[in-house]
Amino acid sequence: MSDKLYHECHEIISQGKAILEDLQQWGFESVVPLPAEKPVATPGQIQEEKTTFETGALAELESNLMGCKLCSLAKKRKNIVFGAGNSQARLVLVGEAPGREEDETGVPFVGEAGRLLEKILLAMHLSRDEVYICNVLKCRPPGNRDPYPDEIAACEPFLQQQLALIQPEVIITLGRFAAQELLKTTKPIGKLRGQWHEYEGISLMPTFHPAYLLRNPSGKRPVWEDMKQVMRRLNLT
Repeated sequence: MSDKLYHECHEIISQGKAILEDLQQWGFESVVPLPAEKPVATPGQIQEEKTTFETGALAELESNLMGCKLCSLAKKRKNIVFGAGNSQARLVLVGEAPGREEDETGVPFVGEAGRLLEKILLAMHLSRDEVYICNVLKCRPPGNRDPYPDEIAACEPFLQQQLALIQPEVIITLGRFAAQELLKTTKPIGKLRGQWHEYEGISLMPTFHPAYLLRNPSGKRPVWEDMKQVMRRLNLT
């Protein structure tokens, strides 16, 4: 060992001894070595863990909803229609309530209106697997009537939790009822659509329901104008 290295080692040992003596004076009886540093997670690992958590949280929320009897809709429903799609979707579409085919299958927007919605998504360069689709109500009202206040009060917390877990960049409300419920307004859909609104810090675009477009094809042009705004907001153009 060279003289230089010997003196450097001696200095380090002396400094360490002095530090230990100071720690004893401050009341520390022993020094526990620090645990080895954990490897830093890569962005991909972080994203995978986040996706797994959110998917699991949504599944747990859906499981908690099964067998729900919080309102009278439970008496005649066939299936609870929780929602479907990507748990990390940048875009969530919210409708009013399940229809007959949705009640049969337990999947949202699978009827004729759902097929039209898929065409709209395709024109936006999106698929059902890339977005998340759900309704304010999770059970079908008899005859597709408007939901009652007690039904809304029972179901709305589940929608709120879905949106809080997914945290999309944009929400599209489909039809009058969904827009009025999320925005807490009585304004008609004709006054709401085409303009950006906000729900819990999330950009929200109201538009006409696909079922309305089946009855009124002239509404397709304004809906497409709404979707073009969404595409620009999501940089899909």
